[in-house]
Amino acid sequence: MGGARETGRHAAAYAAALCRRKATSAANYGKTFLKWAVIAACIGLVGGLVGAAFHMSVNAVTTLRGAHPWLLYLMPPAGLLVVWVYRVTQMEGKGTNDIIHSIHFGERVPLMLTPVIFLATVLTHVVGGSAGREGAALQIGGSIGCQVGRLFRQDDRNVRVATMCGMSAVFAALFGTPLTAAVFALEVLTVGVFYYMAFIPCLIAALTGYGVSLLFRLPPTRFAILEAFDLSPAGVLQIMALSVLCALVSIAFCVSMHKTERLLQRKLVNPYARVLLGSAVLIVLTLLCGTDYNGAGTDVITAAMGGAAVPWAWALKIVFTALTIGCGFKGGEIVPAFFIGATFGCFMGGLLGIPASFGAALGIVAVFCGAVNCPIASLILSVELFGAGELSYFAIACGVSYMLSGYYGIYQSQEIRYSKLKPEKIEIHAK
Repeated sequence: MGGARETGRHAAAYAAALCRRKATSAANYGKTFLKWAVIAACIGLVGGLVGAAFHMSVNAVTTLRGAHPWLLYLMPPAGLLVVWVYRVTQMEGKGTNDIIHSIHFGERVPLMLTPVIFLATVLTHVVGGSAGREGAALQIGGSIGCQVGRLFRQDDRNVRVATMCGMSAVFAALFGTPLTAAVFALEVLTVGVFYYMAFIPCLIAALTGYGVSLLFRLPPTRFAILEAFDLSPAGVLQIMALSVLCALVSIAFCVSMHKTERLLQRKLVNPYARVLLGSAVLIVLTLLCGTDYNGAGTDVITAAMGGAAVPWAWALKIVFTALTIGCGFKGGEIVPAFFIGATFGCFMGGLLGIPASFGAALGIVAVFCGAVNCPIASLILSVELFGAGELSYFAIACGVSYMLSGYYGIYQSQEIRYSKLKPEKIEIHAK
């Protein structure tokens, strides 16, 4: 009997210890969730406010430039001011690649980057530089996230997650695509590796930033596909053909961006001379080709979605954007990628028998996917921009473009951990 009672006491003690461990584990999960919910919401709030201010500023100067075309001739002094601001604040060479690098290696993102890239991008847009907004969004968001993470006394690993939250928040505030923003911040860092632990914090930050933008009545980016396309074996082949060509266009875009910047830096070491030469060339090109290629070009994207695009518009946008960023102006590459994809898809889709509007939508997603190596984020982007009705088509476009764009990418600090051709590690950087 004594042995039985002893066994019973041991069993009860074991059960009690097990319950305590489970309760402790559950409490840890709960505390971690609440911690990240608070941190991510704070990052989303700050990022949303700054992102909304940035969105309104870029929209305001774009409207101003449209009303006063002579602002184009202020490009040289504006370029000199951008270069001077970066030099005096010791932010020279800092960009989206550095944000990705800082997350990989746990380095601090300077707070000064936020006002500097904000001002530089606004200046670029007011004088007609060909650039987007999201490059600045990722840099602003990364800087905000890093600082808020340190304010909450997080260690280096957690600060990396906070930096990703900041990227998600400002991206969502600018584009109105919160799920894409959250997944993109996770997927763009390392191709083949998805940091699941950071998904909920990034999503909370993105939704908060998006909510703040709605409070300021900033409309999310949405497009309507005017002509449907029925799924059929022939249709699948047509979409695959367009996607192959979009992959090649994304490679051309990435190579042009990187080679133009390196060539200008090698031939013109002085950054002031570089930006003056680039400004002069951009002014001449604008006078020859028109103003469609200045700024982000959202009006041209909208026209392409309506079925109207100049056949060579995509190529000219590559030239304008490569010169703008290469000579020293600041901005993003994603909206130019949308422009390139929309105009190329509209034109080439028509030649392949795909409705022009639908070809433009496929082009946006496929060129974006090829340029950033983010197939999941690209697929989600298609849903948030165009709805889920044609998801199968966009899945084909993303898959083909991702595989056939090789290891090229807009962000050269992006790590490609796994091969696109076979299941093995390669651990290289985008080229």
